[in-house]
Amino acid sequence: MAVSLQSLLKNPETIHSFSGEDMPDDQLLRDCVHCGMCLPTCPTYRMTGQEASSPRGRLWLMKSVMDGRLDLLDPEFDEQMYQCLNCRACEAVCPSGVQYGPLVEASRAQLEEHRPRPLMQRIGRKVGMEWPFGDVRRFRALVSTLRFYQKSGMAAFARKTGILRLLRLETLEAMLPPIQEKALVSGAESWTPGTVEGNVHLFNGCIMSTVFAGTNRAAGRVLAHNGCSCDVPEGQQCCGALQIHSGMMDEARRLARINIESFEQSGTDPIIVTAAGCGAALKEYGHLLKDDPAFHDRAEAFSHRVRDVSEFLASRPVQPPRNTEAVTVTYQEPCHLAHAQRITEQPRELLRKVPGLKLVEMRESSLCCGSAGIYNVIRREMADDLGDRKAENVIATKADQVVTANPGCAMQLRTSLKRNGSSMPVRHIVDVLDQAYGGAKAAKSGAWAIDRERAKHP
Repeated sequence: MAVSLQSLLKNPETIHSFSGEDMPDDQLLRDCVHCGMCLPTCPTYRMTGQEASSPRGRLWLMKSVMDGRLDLLDPEFDEQMYQCLNCRACEAVCPSGVQYGPLVEASRAQLEEHRPRPLMQRIGRKVGMEWPFGDVRRFRALVSTLRFYQKSGMAAFARKTGILRLLRLETLEAMLPPIQEKALVSGAESWTPGTVEGNVHLFNGCIMSTVFAGTNRAAGRVLAHNGCSCDVPEGQQCCGALQIHSGMMDEARRLARINIESFEQSGTDPIIVTAAGCGAALKEYGHLLKDDPAFHDRAEAFSHRVRDVSEFLASRPVQPPRNTEAVTVTYQEPCHLAHAQRITEQPRELLRKVPGLKLVEMRESSLCCGSAGIYNVIRREMADDLGDRKAENVIATKADQVVTANPGCAMQLRTSLKRNGSSMPVRHIVDVLDQAYGGAKAAKSGAWAIDRERAKHP
């Protein structure tokens, strides 16, 4: 049954309003003119048909809390702030330029600050979020354990015996792709072409440096093939995107300061990102640290250097790949690349440069696949519905492969396709480009060198 927004209004004398740090900006809220152009682009509105589940409806709820007409701790307000995927599709079509992302993130921060969470939820956030993502060394150790689990035969044993089903980990385990390579340790590897035309620095991230370490190495090779000397600065941590989306703003700011300091030593060279979600978060460090006088200007300078790998490559002459890829692919647009960063044509432009590759468009290519950080873990029903919708559109293209540019999307697509009876491979765009350039084999042939002398972790 549809929720009546008017029915949520309470007596002003009995409510809790926004207060303290990380309050939604009142002026940003007033930018919304409630025109409704955002409704058709919103995944949750498309799935539910409820006004409260639309950007316009959620902004109305935020404004009601701001004006003291709705209780901050109202269960429906909580539900709508976290039902939102924060895909930012509404921002891309808004004629008033409403900055929806910062508003919903601030609202979640207010909920985390003012509402008491049950004990088990607090433990879950500590174990599942703060511990692994708070230090990339811990995350690397966790993924190394998972890699051993996959390669030792334990994974097959756990599936066959039903242990995963008993522990309710079957879906989570199915999302994890094969971890083929050892983690890429910051400061341990660099890629240098024979003729250096410029310097760039790779943002390593947490999931990309471990689960998708091969993709980050592929990015280094592709950049080197196009004249860029690329290294991976030491000291960097998780980008903080998952923490921002979960209302953990203090932790996100801590990670942001570490990353800013890690990259300041590299001057003003471009910072290259292979994960759409990380790129969007890094480009908004200025907003995240707007109230920090010691870091605000430094954060703005950092963010101006950040480039998605496809954005950077498409901005310069690209060396034509020599290897033919006789394959048909379709492109799934990550929300935080298409909507938050407004990067849509560049990945397609790069794919069209691969000899023999045919690109076919899918329906609703920019509609959220349901990954949205950890959304597909904590809100499986909506995430699965969106994943199934995306899988149907992918399968309908009859492509051989689906290409994307974000690790969460890759894992969600892989799981959704499998659930819908398809074994279609899911690839990152730089993996496609790297193979067209000859991959790791070409790197060893002497076209350009890989410096491994500083490796500290075998």
